[in-house]
Formats: sequence, C-alpha cells, structure tokens
Amino acid sequence: MPLNWGTSRLSKATDTTSAPADRKIRNAERDMIALGIAIAAVILFVGTGGTLMPQIVRAWFGGGGAPDLLLTNAVLLNIALLIFGWRRYKDLHNEVEERRVAEKRARELAERDPLTGCLNRRSGPPAMERLRGMLEGTHREIAVMMIDLDNFKQINDLNGHQMGDRVLTTVARRIRDALPEDGLLARIGGDEFACAVPFDYNAREEVDDLVAAIIRSVSAPIESNQMTVEATISIGVAQSGGNFAVQPDADADALIHRADIAMYHAKKRGRNRYYWFEPQMEDELRFRNELEAGIRRGIPAGEFVPYYEQQIDLETGKLSGFEMLARWKSPRYGVVSPEIFIPIAEEIDLIGELSERLIRQALEDAKDWDPSLTLSVNISPIQLRDPWFAQKLLHLLVESGFPPARLEIEITESCLHENIGAVRSIVSSLKNQGIRISLDDFGTGYSSLSQLRSLPFDRLKIDRSFVSELTGEGEGKALVEAIVSLGKGLALPVTAEGIENSEVLGKLKGMGELKGQGYLYGKPEDAEATRSRLAALDMLTQRQQPSGEETGLAAIEQRKAG
Repeated sequence: MPLNWGTSRLSKATDTTSAPADRKIRNAERDMIALGIAIAAVILFVGTGGTLMPQIVRAWFGGGGAPDLLLTNAVLLNIALLIFGWRRYKDLHNEVEERRVAEKRARELAERDPLTGCLNRRSGPPAMERLRGMLEGTHREIAVMMIDLDNFKQINDLNGHQMGDRVLTTVARRIRDALPEDGLLARIGGDEFACAVPFDYNAREEVDDLVAAIIRSVSAPIESNQMTVEATISIGVAQSGGNFAVQPDADADALIHRADIAMYHAKKRGRNRYYWFEPQMEDELRFRNELEAGIRRGIPAGEFVPYYEQQIDLETGKLSGFEMLARWKSPRYGVVSPEIFIPIAEEIDLIGELSERLIRQALEDAKDWDPSLTLSVNISPIQLRDPWFAQKLLHLLVESGFPPARLEIEITESCLHENIGAVRSIVSSLKNQGIRISLDDFGTGYSSLSQLRSLPFDRLKIDRSFVSELTGEGEGKALVEAIVSLGKGLALPVTAEGIENSEVLGKLKGMGELKGQGYLYGKPEDAEATRSRLAALDMLTQRQQPSGEETGLAAIEQRKAG
C-alpha cells in the first residue's frame, strides 16, 4: 500500500492541475435543468395546492363536491415533478461525489510514485519550488539532495526485480524517516530520489548531519525472502541563497540539476559519499560531456591507436615482448592518456568496441615481430561480463593469423569479485585455445589463494605502486619479495611494473628470474617507432610475398572462376 507522505503540501503545490476538474464538479452542482425543475415544481405546488388541497380533502371525507379535474391533474403532475426533482438531485449529488473521489484518485496516480508512495518527477519539483518560495525573505533556505543507489542494476540482475522493488521501498521509507517533518521526498528516476529540506542559513552543518544519518540508515542490511542486500548511495547537495549559493535566485529545477552534478561527483569517488555543489563541478561535467562526444566520434574515425611498452627479461636484459597500451590521438586534445578516456568509455558502454578495434590493430602490427616476442593486452572488467568475449577474441586471432600462444591477456583482481563463475568460464575457454592469462596489478585487490589455485593463471604482475617503494624504507620491498615468493610457490612467473631507475632494477634482479617493464627501458611507442626499434634489433620477420608466377596463376584462376 503506498505511503501517504506530504499530502497537504502536495495538494497545495498542485492546485493549478486540479482546477479544471474542480470547475467541472462545480458546474455539475449547478445543473440548471434540475434547478429549474425543482423551482417550477415548488412554485406550481404553492400556487395550486393552497386552494385545491382543502377541496380534495373535503371530497375524500364526503363533505363537499369533487374539485376541478384539470386542477387535480395539475396537482398530481406537480407532485410527480417534486419526486422527479428530488430523485434528480440525489442522483446528481451521488454522481458529484463519485467524480470527486475519481478525480482525487487520478490526481494521486498522476502525482505519486505507485511503488514507493513518494512524489514523482511531475509533482516533486513544483512542490519543492513552492517550499522554496515560502522561505523567501526569511532566515531559512532550502537544501536539495539528489540520492542515487549505487549499482542498483546489479542488485536487480543478481537478486531479481522483486528484491529490487523491496530495496526501493525500504530505501524510500528510511530516507523519509530521517527527514524532518517539513521535508519533501520525490522519486525522480528508477533508482534516484530527490529531497528538499529547509534549514537555517547559519547552520549548514545541520544538513551535513542529516545526510550522514541518511547514509547510515540506508546502508543497513535489507532482508527479504531469505536474501540480504546491503545498498549504498551517493548524494549531491545544493542550496538556495546564502554565501554558498552560486545564484541566489535559482529555482527548484536548477537546484535539482546542481545537486545531480554534485551527486555524480560523489559517485566517481566511491560509495556512501556526498558532496555539496561547487561551480567547478559544472565545468568538469561539461568537459566530461565533451570527452564523451569526442570518444563517440573518435572510435569510428580511428583516433584510438595502440602504443607498445617493452617487457624485458631482467636476468638477460633481452626484449621478451610488449604490452599494448591505448592512446587517443585527438585532433582537439592531442594525445590523451587512457586514465582519462577508459573510465568514460566503460560508463557509456563503448569499451568493448574500442578494445576490439585496438586488439585487431595490435595483432596486425605484431605479425611482423620476431616469433619469440609476446603481445600482452589489458582487458576491462566490463568486457568479462560479455559471455561472447572469448569467441570475439578467437575470431580476431583467426582473422589476423596471429599465434594464440604469443598472446597474453591481462585481467585485474577486481574482475574476480564481480562474477567469479563467468570469469572462470571465459578464462578456461581462452586457455583451451593456447592463450595465456596474467593477473594484473596483483596486490591491489582482494584475490585469495584459493582463487589463484582454482583459476589457471600463467603469470602474476606486481603493481607499480609496490615496485616504486623498493628504494624507500617502507614495506614495499617486503611486499614485493612476498609476491615473488608466492609466484615461485605456485609455479607462476612474475613481472614487475614501473621500473624507472637502476636502483629499483638492481633490487629486483636479486629476487630471482623476473620480467620487468617501465620507463627505464623507454616510454610506450606507437607502431611505427616500435617497428623501427625492432628493425634495429633485427627482430622483424619478412612477410612472405607471392611470387610473380603464383600471382599470375592466381589471376588466371580468378578469371576462370568469374
């Protein structure tokens, strides 16, 4: 049953929407036909009944002659009109009441979210604007909060839509319980809520305390049908007026927009966080939207290209392979780092298309390399959610003719916690085709020994943050030694990332047989520079060109087939 939250304030905020219906009801109440019948019947009865009724009574009791037949019929008709008028009035009254109830129900359905009972997108902003207007000229302001459930789609996918509905209703109830009596709550989107609360402009910390209370309340476990879900939220806050407002005269829609920007800012920095809106956030969002548009244009235009970072055998100093790294050669921004565009591509669901184009180009580039050189490719966790990823990668290998044994796929530890079953299936499919699998950025996530034993990894890669601490007095050296020892115990080769000076290299050499990569050996280079480097090292193979005779025969056969 929907919760009846803020009915009085909602009715005030939506007077304009109900005005036409109220006018119709008032018109029905003033039905001129029924009114005319009733008045005519009363006048006729008063005019004729006063003289005729005594004659009728005396005639009934035998004390006089019969009254005039025409007048008697007129009185009977008058009585019938009175009865008809009364019935018409009763029916009209009942109809008015039914219409009034129906209009009220229709208004509730149009202005309230049927699942949570909150105000909806249509009624919420006007109610907030009305509340803001009521506070103008006082010492109080309005704080608007945008609240978004983190990873709600995953909750739905893993637990079902019934559990998702339960999460939404529970979260809405918990938020409402935390709000003050004069606060407003609206469900703006599928998993987004908007709140508005008045507060004293000198007591901004009251809103901070309220937001913290909402986060604590919503984060409590939600149980239903023997399942438990722990929801997290991201909150953005904007305020009207005061020293912290950008435009003191901003209306409710503008405040909701700013709170939404602040909420997005909070979401990028983790779960169960909140931020107040600041002007630079809007500039960041505008720049982010420009980058998104650039990515959408740049993928089909071929602006994203593979760069290659050398991987060296630390014991012999020989080149053993390359790791492919993505770069965006934007005509507007220049060469853009993957740390900037990869997260955006993941969010807008273009990482799969982008990665496939880069891998296709990298496989084509690597076909001319010496057979002893390997190619390593990073895979996004988003791609491992695609059940057809292994088949897509195998298709690229067949298309290019690149040997699967020379390809190494790198996945991060975070992939192991999203859906270990799906990851195991994809990894096994790739291994069966001869592709090798590396666990990238090892030590930064939460992979367990059981996962290392159950998943068929071929290599561990030590994160650069640990390698860079080898020259210091911290725990970096002990952590690196522990990872190397673990690799030896599990018979897994180890690669160290982020080697930037000879001192770090010397310490790594003393730990055994390792591979390494980093700026000490040069920065990542594009395909042309990489090819020039390999040519200088005499590590390029010449593609076999068809002889003139073979070319002629092929042309003859083609003409015959045509």
